[in-house]
Amino acid sequence: MESMKKYLIKGGKPLRGEVKVSGAKNAALPAISATLLAKGTYRLKNVPRVRDVFVMLSILEYLGAKWEFEKDILKIDTSGIFKTEVPYELAHQMRASILFLGALAGGMGEGRVPMPGGCAIGKRPVDFHLKGLSLLGAEVILDHGDLVIKAPKLKGATLILDFPSVTTTENLLMASVVSEGETVIKNAAREPEVVFLGEMLKKMGAEIKGLGEDTIYIKGKKRLKSVEIEIIPDRIEAGTFMVIPGLFEEGEIIVKNIPVHYLETPIQKLVEIGLKIEKVDKETLKIKRVGALKSTKIFTSPFPGFPTDLQPQFAVLLTQAEGISIITENLFENRFLYVFELNRMGADIKVENRTAIIRGPTSLEGSPVKATDLRAGAALVLAGLCAKNTTTIYNVELIERGYENLIDKLKNLGAEITLESKK
Repeated sequence: MESMKKYLIKGGKPLRGEVKVSGAKNAALPAISATLLAKGTYRLKNVPRVRDVFVMLSILEYLGAKWEFEKDILKIDTSGIFKTEVPYELAHQMRASILFLGALAGGMGEGRVPMPGGCAIGKRPVDFHLKGLSLLGAEVILDHGDLVIKAPKLKGATLILDFPSVTTTENLLMASVVSEGETVIKNAAREPEVVFLGEMLKKMGAEIKGLGEDTIYIKGKKRLKSVEIEIIPDRIEAGTFMVIPGLFEEGEIIVKNIPVHYLETPIQKLVEIGLKIEKVDKETLKIKRVGALKSTKIFTSPFPGFPTDLQPQFAVLLTQAEGISIITENLFENRFLYVFELNRMGADIKVENRTAIIRGPTSLEGSPVKATDLRAGAALVLAGLCAKNTTTIYNVELIERGYENLIDKLKNLGAEITLESKK
């Protein structure tokens, strides 16, 4: 039986100091699945030790791979892969298990992947994946809750996505790099993590043009090779830490290893809200609050728009801003589940359909609350840091899915936060 973990946070104490951003979970996961495309030994640097990464590695190990960590370097040997079926007990733990569909199709010519689990933030249909893989010549059927794919010979095609889905684009990239002929992916996702996967595939020998644009061109190759590559910094973790100084009247922290060029929209919003951001060097920012915070409007959208994964954290910040702020969530219909928990702490937030109306500033009070998904959990941690008295956060396993050494990093900034667990 899994242990029940909770965070205890004594809030109201301004945080100061430096924090270093870890590698991006959402870049590491597709990179791990891409190791199925060419058997061999891989070295992935700057890999975060988070729950999702370990689940992904457990799946890879089940399929026959070997792996080991040396500090932040992950060595993967896929030369012994012999299975093509992903077990349900692992797949249901995370949405990203769907990435094995494209990797198995391209690397093994067949696969069986259970319908994935993960955070309950809304509908994320797999139809886009299936439609694209079918156009590449794969046969995909749903069998007792499993997606079964047969792809003995993939052929290039023009794929037009209904929506610029990140995991769909990644799956189709992995399948198309070993397809015969040319593939064109239109309305492709432009997120940095997609570009990173494309760069890794190019290093493996793939021929890809248009990464970071809405149309990607791929010329298929029969053989790819294993590589060594460094995972990009985590822009969502960086954005989460950048919110912290705004929660305190004299807040100031330095964030290192920050992917500034991936965060232009959130940085613009932080400045609009009233934070002062100074560039220390090309990968380091000093963030400082100067005076009262101002209300704003936020609309989430695919990259380079405002990321949905930072929306809950900014909602906490806006509870401390003067006036009425509006957040419109355009990607996931259940992303506002955290609002009930924040309101328990004293926030004044009303949700109407896909819009949250936030009245501020409000004084937050420590309360028992529950993480409803990964980013909602991060938002509750932020709320606990600036709330009076003690906040207890339950379901922190969800937070551990995507934040490496979060407690240690916050303690180094002066936070009073502890982890308690019981069987």
